[in-house]
Amino acid sequence: MNRRYTVKQRRRIAGKTNYNKRIKLLSSKKNLLIFRKLSRILVAQIVKFEPKGDSVIASANSRELEKYGWTLGRKNIPAAYLTGFLIAKKSKSQKGDIIANFGILSPTKGSAKFAFLKGAIDGGLKVIHSPDAFPDEARIKGKHIEAYVAAKKDRLQFSKSHDAKNVSKIFDEVKKKIESI
Repeated sequence: MNRRYTVKQRRRIAGKTNYNKRIKLLSSKKNLLIFRKLSRILVAQIVKFEPKGDSVIASANSRELEKYGWTLGRKNIPAAYLTGFLIAKKSKSQKGDIIANFGILSPTKGSAKFAFLKGAIDGGLKVIHSPDAFPDEARIKGKHIEAYVAAKKDRLQFSKSHDAKNVSKIFDEVKKKIESI
């Protein structure tokens, strides 16, 4: 019996690309709102498919929030919301529906990925979504971080604990600065 083995594509072996999902996204002919959580920052892009290759229309990352006064962590839920809000404000010329792409891993309800998506929608992007997956408003503003800091009081080991007591206040200030773009 003569069997043949087909070698999988390199990015599929590495767990970076699901080609079946990518083909479905390409066939929709809509732009993608891509969200990735890296080791230290959150990265967002709006990508348009073209025959020569994908082109980036707009991009933002959570490190850019420091320009607007964000002094806390760059990977938490409030930072994800603000990053989504920022990319929406940067891509004012974007028209039509956009499809959200969270990568090869399946997203969890109420996670930073959905906080990012809510920020993008509140910023003015028309993203196909289901609102029941969004985290609640208190979590988006960082009330859970404030509660944790209040419970731990003097036992906190990190240097930014003085800012963590006022997460919702800092969140509102940064959001107002981003709105003025």
